[in-house]
Amino acid sequence: MGILHQLKQFAFVKLRILKYNSLSSCKQVSGQPKLYHPLLLNGKGKISFGKNVQIGVVNSPNYYSHYSYFEARYSESEIVIGNNVSINNHCSIEALSKITIQDDVLIGINCSILDNDGHSLEIDNRLSGTPKSAEIVIEKNVFIGDNVTILKGVIIGEHSVVGNGSVVTKSVPSNAIVAGNPAQIIKEIK
Repeated sequence: MGILHQLKQFAFVKLRILKYNSLSSCKQVSGQPKLYHPLLLNGKGKISFGKNVQIGVVNSPNYYSHYSYFEARYSESEIVIGNNVSINNHCSIEALSKITIQDDVLIGINCSILDNDGHSLEIDNRLSGTPKSAEIVIEKNVFIGDNVTILKGVIIGEHSVVGNGSVVTKSVPSNAIVAGNPAQIIKEIK
């Protein structure tokens, strides 16, 4: 590695990682992910990382221009990430209740995992109401493609694959390939 490459890494990656670390407000963080990409950790809840968790991929889009955002909003909110999980660039995980990502999960670029509606869906409470929330579980050895959105109350069964651009609104059984908006089963994995 030449000196120019090292300077670029420091200026465009390491300083950004330090910046977002200093901007993070979550005080209940356990575990130490390998950061190849900036990560902002916010909220009053708990965020825990297992062993060998990787955030960011160097040879992937959004590496130099984006950051990932994890929020455990309330004191009872929780994000639990298991062992050997790889999360590509520009991922948002927002928990009002609980989001669990089990071991050996791969998550593509620009994915959103949201256990809530974001705002109340009732017209009179849209700006002031508390959005509905339901736990999300992503089981072991799941592969989530790029630009996927996973919504509240979903369980994705172990060994399943979620195709690029999918919006997952309902639970997915184990050993299934799903794709589309809304995501539908297109094949079983034998």
